[in-house]
Amino acid sequence: MKNETLTIAIDGPASSGKSTVAKRIASELDLIYVDTGAMYRALTFQALESNVNIKDQKALVDLLEKTDVTFEPNEKGQSVFLNGRDITYDIRDNNVTNTVSVVAAHPEVRVLMVKRQQDMASNNGVVMDGRDIGTVVLPDADLKIFLVASVKERAERRHKENKEKGIFSDIDQLKKDIAERDYKDSTRDSSPLKQAEDAFRIDTTKLSIDDVVNEIKKLIQKI
Repeated sequence: MKNETLTIAIDGPASSGKSTVAKRIASELDLIYVDTGAMYRALTFQALESNVNIKDQKALVDLLEKTDVTFEPNEKGQSVFLNGRDITYDIRDNNVTNTVSVVAAHPEVRVLMVKRQQDMASNNGVVMDGRDIGTVVLPDADLKIFLVASVKERAERRHKENKEKGIFSDIDQLKKDIAERDYKDSTRDSSPLKQAEDAFRIDTTKLSIDDVVNEIKKLIQKI
């Protein structure tokens, strides 16, 4: 199969390595990378900044309809823009991280987001990561991957990322936050986090990024 039409869905819980791996795969195969989590984070950031009630579905939908989220490659991977404004680092703030599950749980918000994500993949080869890509957004993807890792490992990864960005975080609190995020994502009524039946499951706990990328590239070669 030609790379320009290849669609790869990578799902998994928070800090399982989805974004890092997806960026690498997209870069090496010259595919478009779509970070769906960043799209929900962007809306969450916009809602918090605009004092929009994150529990008010209609208000969020109205806000989303006036919100344009775009991506541009940079030397570290990808920049995220909200209506032309660079919010790459803003959406990684702890307030956004701890709130995005509430925003992402609204069914009408997800319907609009999924439509945008499917449009991005309609005429292009893409690597798309999130929590419902293989089950909802790209159910017919050429390859589906489901990444997992222990809560302890994921908390340590998030703590390291925060430290590198100058963001304070407490490792024990991160463990609690991640476990709570897992529960919210997997039990929400609309598009819950779950592994697609035809997805390949990879436990990244003891694997390096290179290891995971190589595993996925082996699967791609079999398509």
